[in-house]
Amino acid sequence: MDPVITTDALTMHFRRCDALVGVDLEIQPGTVFALLGENGAGKTTMIRILTGFQKPTSGSCTVCGINPLVDPQGVRQRIGYVSDAPALYDWMSVAQIGGFTASFYDATFLPSYEAAIRRYEIRPDQKIRHLSKGQRAKVALSLALAHDPSLLIMDEPTSGLDPKVRRSFLESMIDRAATGRTVFLSSHQISEVERVADTIAILHHGKIRLHGPLHELRESIHELVIDTDDPLRAIASPPEPAEILSEESSGRSRQLYVRGLEPGMVQAIRDTPGVTEVRSRVATLEEIFVACTTDPQLV
Repeated sequence: MDPVITTDALTMHFRRCDALVGVDLEIQPGTVFALLGENGAGKTTMIRILTGFQKPTSGSCTVCGINPLVDPQGVRQRIGYVSDAPALYDWMSVAQIGGFTASFYDATFLPSYEAAIRRYEIRPDQKIRHLSKGQRAKVALSLALAHDPSLLIMDEPTSGLDPKVRRSFLESMIDRAATGRTVFLSSHQISEVERVADTIAILHHGKIRLHGPLHELRESIHELVIDTDDPLRAIASPPEPAEILSEESSGRSRQLYVRGLEPGMVQAIRDTPGVTEVRSRVATLEEIFVACTTDPQLV
């Protein structure tokens, strides 16, 4: 099957910063894809480009087989979008905003929206201005899904929500993927991503540091701690194809996060003169995220 989203050397340069630098991605249908990154890493900029609201400096992308620069309206008709602060008309009621949005879609939109509102136990006559943040988020999700989009894009959707509403959102993502639809989740909440994502990418300073199926990344990245008898002694790093994501030295210990570490590499380091102990274990997703987003000069 063709990818739902592709980006090819996608770059976005603003006056004082590079928001995206040569981003290459392919996101497959029927998956929950999570884009992880700190605030300011470039996640929202990428979403704006994918939805046709921002023209990239260079590179290209497709969403549901459509170039958002050529046909942004075509892209928006095929996707649903939920942000961390949904822009809803406060003076409208829950029913009115559903009727207003339905005018942009076919006849199936309104019944689907009304059914979702009933499931969330939100009264149709309530004014948007009187809804809690969790209720507003549920209305936004109902609006985004009522036309059954092929792709749901969520930008920090659970920010500030209580645990019950957050759980509801996460379950809805898994349910979407189970029907063959695709979810693009932008977040910095590691625990949430671990619960729902099939594939992740870590974005740092506009560059993709890591990309792949979550279970493969978990199995392939290790924390390696090397203790020596002399803090000034230089110890060889694991050879290629192992990739060092980050390293930090403290006294006689050297801590590395390594991708592609093999047992023979660990034994070779253990046999190096001056090495007193070598410890290795599989890294957690949180540790992987920190390793990929820590600048060497700050360590």
